Amino acid sequence: MQLSDDWRPSATLDVLKQRAALLQKIRQFFAKHDVLEVDTPILSRFGVSDLHLENLSCQLSNFPQRDFHLQTSPEYAMKRLLAAHGQSIYQLGKVFRDDAVGRHHNPEFTLLEWYRINFSMDQLITEVLELLVLVLGERPVMRLSYQQVFEQYLQINPLQASIIELQKCLSRYPHISDLVARESDRDTLLQLAMSIVIEPLFDKKAITVVHSFPASQAALAELNESDVRVAYRFEVYAGGIELANGYQELTDAKQQQARFDQDNRLRSQHNKPQKPVDFRLVQALESGLPRCAGVALGFDRLFMLAENLDDIRQALPFSITCA
Repeated sequence: MQLSDDWRPSATLDVLKQRAALLQKIRQFFAKHDVLEVDTPILSRFGVSDLHLENLSCQLSNFPQRDFHLQTSPEYAMKRLLAAHGQSIYQLGKVFRDDAVGRHHNPEFTLLEWYRINFSMDQLITEVLELLVLVLGERPVMRLSYQQVFEQYLQINPLQASIIELQKCLSRYPHISDLVARESDRDTLLQLAMSIVIEPLFDKKAITVVHSFPASQAALAELNESDVRVAYRFEVYAGGIELANGYQELTDAKQQQARFDQDNRLRSQHNKPQKPVDFRLVQALESGLPRCAGVALGFDRLFMLAENLDDIRQALPFSITCA
């Protein structure tokens, strides 16, 4: 994708009006549900430690000794608010990721993230579906566990399959067979299977919810106490696009620190620099994060689906190519 010197915006005036209307509709949805809008910092001393995410970073002349990071999500700051005030909250604002640029990806995008006190994963999934029906209209809903998805589309159990079994299964797909043969990390193989093989097979006219991800992909989700092989994590897909990623949130500070440490071990194994972790999130959990569930939903992608747009550049006032 090439950068452009064209001064004109990416989106038409009609699209900008529809975008503004959807922002208003979402805010009305949360006002009706008595969820407080908050506005946390985009710039922070700490970034994300996740192996698969990278922050954009900068320096400030007043603090020359350290880097500051544009946030990939407002999650850490929002959880500090949850621990301090114990109220359901949402944020609708810009985030940044040093990631691919393409039809569904822009480094700067608008994220809708919200947290519901005393909600389970299932209750939050129900609320996500309520919002999607409001925006997209009634659609069939497919609700499957991660294990069910792999068994249905690949005839393999992702919770039991060995690395060799996963490689053998995925070697049937020529467009990834070379990559699969070189890959020895189990979760990377599972993520390749999900993103490249399985996701394109989801019914584009339906909303697909995949829940109960493997514990190794729990991220910041609680583990299922009745089956610790899986976590209370879910993802939502519609129109061939991943829209949302949510958790029944981890509240244990020691487990959170252990996951941060594991993130950095994985980064070292993949020849990526380790990241300083945001100890303030751990402190917030130590002080008492209330039981809650949270989800992050890509606003620009949702808007694309609502308006039948083919490229994220059509949904943005200025995409990265002309920003």
